[in-house]
Amino acid sequence: MDAITIVLAVTAVAGLYMAWTIGANDVANAMGTSVGSGALTLRRAVIVAAIFELLGAFLVGGSVTETIGARLVRINTFVESPVIVAAGMTSCLIAASLWLHIATYLGWPVSTTHAIVGAAVGFGVWIQGTDGVQWGVLAQIVASWILSPLLGAVLGYYCFRLIRGRVLTVRDPGEAVLRIAPWTGFFIFALLAVAVVYGGLGPLSLDLSGGLVFAIAVAAGLAGAFGTTFVLRIYARRRESRSGLDRAERLFAVLQVVTACFVAFAHGSNDVANAVGPMAAVFAVVQGGIGTTITVPNNLLMIGAFGVVLGLSTYGFRVMETIGKQITELTPSRGFAAELAAASTITLASKLGLPVSTTHTIVGAVVGVALARSLGALNLRVIRGVVASWVLTVPFTAVLAAILVQLVAWIV
Repeated sequence: MDAITIVLAVTAVAGLYMAWTIGANDVANAMGTSVGSGALTLRRAVIVAAIFELLGAFLVGGSVTETIGARLVRINTFVESPVIVAAGMTSCLIAASLWLHIATYLGWPVSTTHAIVGAAVGFGVWIQGTDGVQWGVLAQIVASWILSPLLGAVLGYYCFRLIRGRVLTVRDPGEAVLRIAPWTGFFIFALLAVAVVYGGLGPLSLDLSGGLVFAIAVAAGLAGAFGTTFVLRIYARRRESRSGLDRAERLFAVLQVVTACFVAFAHGSNDVANAVGPMAAVFAVVQGGIGTTITVPNNLLMIGAFGVVLGLSTYGFRVMETIGKQITELTPSRGFAAELAAASTITLASKLGLPVSTTHTIVGAVVGVALARSLGALNLRVIRGVVASWVLTVPFTAVLAAILVQLVAWIV
């Protein structure tokens, strides 16, 4: 067995391990609000994640994979040495995975995007100095890390204020939920449709015009409005005996299932790329070189999605506790506002090719919802710990990736 075959096998295992740690940490972030508010049980959260993470990765995940795998590190300068590229990207996967595993064990909701980007930077700098990294691309990614929690917080803040003013404090909150259901369903399904078809469905290589995309989005939004209203009214008739506010929260739990699907889809479209991006780069180099883009095989997306769901179901409970219960007290209405804000931010970033952090976005949205109530609703000690873990992620994975590349170089 030659060196290339061995490295490819190790890459596949490392990619699956990375996907597992993403599921345990990042998907737990995404599903933590639903489980923490009581809208979904852990088993149902795993089912939702399994379906919609796969759909998001398969339909929309390609553009982000291109950013991490090809544009950040100058891989095309190593075409003559495929073993170095394969070993370097595999080291990135291992370094990021080890950090995520440690953080998950400690219950820290760290950023998987930070982890893999930090590792890639460490590899690029070690192998070719400062010229090994495309710093302009890195600057765009760093800017998105700052923007995503801020945008998530702003959207979460105003979304919950709108819900509180128009639903929770009115005379009949349950009926008010039914009134906003069509608009909620329309927005979610229209945005999902745009995310899937704008610029073409990746696996089908379609190129749709703006007018056709708009028509598809409107049609999907109308179908979502009808379906959401229909289901919610059936459920509401079963809860007529409950008090107004309690009935409203029960109905928001149903809506939160819809937004949980939205979050899982958005996460799959963005963060599965963190596992399969380096794998795709390795396979592309070994199979004959790499340019400015990477074609991501569907089987790699399947591996990534499978590992993500496995990680959530086996080890995700630790980080769910932090996101769902420790930052602030979540109810279905608050969880709905946070998930809607976070998923909107993540989906938009995915279509722009920006590997934003799901952790940053969902934490920002939860903080925004808490601030809409009062500053005292936030657990500032937990927030400080979360931010500190974010700061540690990039230097830790960068140094660890460089050390692993050096070890491989000595062996080879």
